Amino acid sequence: MVKIRLSRGGAKKRPFYHIVVADSRNKRDGRRIEKIGFFNPLAKGQEERLRVDLERADYWTGVGAQVSERVANLLSQARSSAS
Repeated sequence: MVKIRLSRGGAKKRPFYHIVVADSRNKRDGRRIEKIGFFNPLAKGQEERLRVDLERADYWTGVGAQVSERVANLLSQARSSAS
C-alpha cells in the first residue's frame, strides 16, 4: 500500500520532517516514491514552517494512497492557509 507520511531528518533534538509518498513496507526514512513537501516544527521568526504541494497530494490520494493522521492534519492546515 502507498502511504503519504512523514520522514524524519534534522539533528538530534532538532527535528525536521519531509512529507513523502512511500510504500508502507519501506522504513520510515527509507526509500520513497516522491517528496511532496516539508514540515519544520521548530520554525522561528521568518522561517517557513510548512510547505506542501497540494496538487501532488490530491493526485496521490486520488489514486489510492493512504494519508497518515499527522499528515492529514498538516494538509488541512496547508489548505486553510492557501485560501
